[in-house]
Amino acid sequence: MNPIFPDESWNVMTRTATTMAANDNNNSHFFEGVEKLLEVWFTRKDGMTHSCDLRKVPRSQLERIMQAVKCEIISTTSTDELDAYVLSESSMFISSRRFILKTCGTTTLLCALPLLLSFAQEYAGYDTVLDLYYSRKNFRRPELQVAPHRTFEEEASILDQLFPGGRAYCMGSMNREDCWYLYTVSPGRPRYNIARHNLPHNRAGKSHREPDQSLEILMTDLDPEKMKYFYKSICSTAAEATKDSGIDKLLPDLMIDDFQFEPCGYSMNGVMRSVPKKEICILTPSAPDFPMTSYKGEKSHICRKMAKKMLFSVANNFESKQILFYFPMNLEHGAKMGIEDDDSSVPQYSDYDTEDIQICRLPGYDLTYALYNRFPS
Repeated sequence: MNPIFPDESWNVMTRTATTMAANDNNNSHFFEGVEKLLEVWFTRKDGMTHSCDLRKVPRSQLERIMQAVKCEIISTTSTDELDAYVLSESSMFISSRRFILKTCGTTTLLCALPLLLSFAQEYAGYDTVLDLYYSRKNFRRPELQVAPHRTFEEEASILDQLFPGGRAYCMGSMNREDCWYLYTVSPGRPRYNIARHNLPHNRAGKSHREPDQSLEILMTDLDPEKMKYFYKSICSTAAEATKDSGIDKLLPDLMIDDFQFEPCGYSMNGVMRSVPKKEICILTPSAPDFPMTSYKGEKSHICRKMAKKMLFSVANNFESKQILFYFPMNLEHGAKMGIEDDDSSVPQYSDYDTEDIQICRLPGYDLTYALYNRFPS
């Protein structure tokens, strides 16, 4: 047993497989497209990270993590900065200091944490979690999820046991069907030792952090005519689906790794070939009715412009009735996001009504959330 996990939280996670099997009856035709997203940054207490690298974790151990999550690695692509994995339920991305895991369906993403923390220390040389973020949209069928993902309160409780001092938030309206949940161990807060969770906290300074901006776009109720390309009866290969659906035109110069499922479904990672160091773009459409696109970059002005361009491109390409826009950006090097800045305000489009906007500041990060609904035709 990994010593960072209290006994009860570990027992809850190991009961997951039994619960999943029990819940599988009579729900075989429904697939939960909402993705769970985990992002973990690592460091060392002594600051000596020059020889540390998460990409040193062996493939066999990554597969053990996937077994705990209830998914599989399908394919891999790599750049100098990043290893990108297409999974049976979405994607995983590993760089030197950062681990990103996105899974949909009834996967048990938080069950990855015990092994991840152990392997980060054993193989990569890290002994401290610098930052952790867990987020997701509300599920369409939450009753089909299994422990520890049956409710956000349950998820937050598990994370609280691992990271005392973490914070749980909800963006959007809690009394409607659309909101975005976020749990974070924020920059500037106490850090947590991997080997023994009761060791003194490490207060790593801002010099250990890197500029980081992200973009998440979640689309629902897409045009069926656009979604037909993700059925094997229409497009027999993933490459054909990528081209005919227009995904290959969303951003130029992508190194695409795509996969098509039987009888329908599609997943793709796209990593930029020619970008400044650590300026990385990732696209992960994970299911026919819930394409998700993501962008991660270093320069704030590039990321703001890319956010608007990406939102406009995917809205036009898939003609979804609803779009959820989630844009976290850290404040390193003077980056800022605010409604008073015309260049960084929430994008507006003539075909969509902006139903909900929230801009909030957390320690070290600005978060922008917006919900768009297409005007009735």
